[in-house]
Amino acid sequence: MKKIFYIGVTGILLYEIAKVYFIMPMPGSQQMNSIDAAYFLHTWRWAFRIVFWGMILVGSVSVFRSKTKWLPGLLLLLIAGITYATNYEMAADTMFYQPQTVLMQHAAANKIDPERLVIGAEVNGEAKAYPIQFIGYHHQVRDTLGGKPIMVTYCTVCRTGRVFEPVVDGKVESFRLVGMDHFNAMFEDETTGSWWRQANGEAITGPSKGKILPELAITQTSLRQWLKLHPQSKIMQPDPIYQAKYDSMSRYESGKNKSLLTRADSLPWKEKSWVVGVQSKDGSKAFDWRRLGKEKVINDQVGSVPVFVVIAGDKKSFFAFERPDMRDRYSIRNDTIFGKNGSYDLLGKRLDGLGQNLSRINAYQEYWHSWRTFHPETKQY
Repeated sequence: MKKIFYIGVTGILLYEIAKVYFIMPMPGSQQMNSIDAAYFLHTWRWAFRIVFWGMILVGSVSVFRSKTKWLPGLLLLLIAGITYATNYEMAADTMFYQPQTVLMQHAAANKIDPERLVIGAEVNGEAKAYPIQFIGYHHQVRDTLGGKPIMVTYCTVCRTGRVFEPVVDGKVESFRLVGMDHFNAMFEDETTGSWWRQANGEAITGPSKGKILPELAITQTSLRQWLKLHPQSKIMQPDPIYQAKYDSMSRYESGKNKSLLTRADSLPWKEKSWVVGVQSKDGSKAFDWRRLGKEKVINDQVGSVPVFVVIAGDKKSFFAFERPDMRDRYSIRNDTIFGKNGSYDLLGKRLDGLGQNLSRINAYQEYWHSWRTFHPETKQY
């Protein structure tokens, strides 16, 4: 019976540690293709716990009759401490909370520094901006835009901002932050318990595996630049409850954090180097952030699609467009884009006379390790 007790103790300790190890940034865990094992442990968590705790209870009758009662007592305290830590202190959704209220203000009442970076989106003529300093802590902010429910997401360890419609099979779904896979935030849906990857909105395990959330077009800019382009936009304001958390994020967007997970590499094509990633219908490419800053405009192609990427004068705001023809070349001056057929603003809207606007495509600022992981066939510029 003593053996049963110690097997149960060993089993529950290994289980609780393994359940967290696979989905949190621990040494080696995020380099493994272990998502199915992690999901199995999560799905059958109560079965594992009932079996191991049952063994502990059965064996404890014999163990606590022995002379060395202090050892099993100490082990039970250890189990209790590790169980609490792994299920509360180290649980993703108890480390990063969603805001209790999403307070939005127009520019006249805005209190956010205009030099802060935002993720901006526009739907049906309504524009809103979400400071990275805030959504980087929350990981997920639920809101409505242009009459649609939206899910504004950000993963600081990948430097990925995405906005999705949280709709699965025609139903608005609720999600909670459950952990990460290959350093990217994962969300669990309430209906099926499937796990969804933040980098592309894809369900990677569970009953909904293979389904993808609809993604909205977004822009990452300074707030100042966003308001120039969208003067009627609303801006997310801080939730006072989380002010200390926001303060801890104040250096993140500039790359000055010292954490190994959220710092910035100064040389190109290192794990934490910044890139601008662009995905076309038949290819993907990463553009080195520092090189974009020097060249200001990069005329290139992604797969078979001619594109160009530009960075604004603030050295923070960037945009990508399709080029109508491979031979077309674009330049930028004073935040105005120039092509052979006319001039355009940073949204690609024609400024001089009649003619077609430029066709925008989504572009993302990410860490190189993130873009490379989720776009394994990517090219480099």
